[in-house]
Amino acid sequence: MLMDYKGKVTVKIDGIAASAASVVAMAGTTVLMSPTSLMMVHNPLTIAIGDSEEMKKAMRMLDEVKESIINAYEIKTGMSRIKLSHLMDAETWLNANKAVEYGFADDILFKDSIPVPDTFSQDSFIFSRRAVTNALLTKINRSNPPEKVGKPIADLDKRLELLKL
Repeated sequence: MLMDYKGKVTVKIDGIAASAASVVAMAGTTVLMSPTSLMMVHNPLTIAIGDSEEMKKAMRMLDEVKESIINAYEIKTGMSRIKLSHLMDAETWLNANKAVEYGFADDILFKDSIPVPDTFSQDSFIFSRRAVTNALLTKINRSNPPEKVGKPIADLDKRLELLKL
């Protein structure tokens, strides 16, 4: 309905536009975010009960909902469907700078009234729960090398000597 409106629609995000709110924001002609706001994209969720056929229906429904959400993100951002799907798979949080960089937002509110250092755009971040988990697991694996498997040869030799008796 917002996209059908003949006038201009300005969406102002001054807090968090997460989940379905990020989809609604895509309908704006202009999307503006506060410097302290966040946007989050993720895969659709549901709760299902029933037999395997009911579970398959729920999975097909979630796949269709995801495609619909990607449609909204693609229209606004111009990003590839594959990239958008990966962002959703990872449950991605974007600050205002990163949202503008990726095309989810058009500009940042108050930026003309706030003194901004030249490095401001470099301070943007993107948070992915999957990326953080993978990075943590990589560090754990590096800092705790697997213990050596097996027994020292000397111990085995002692046991063999016992068999000779």
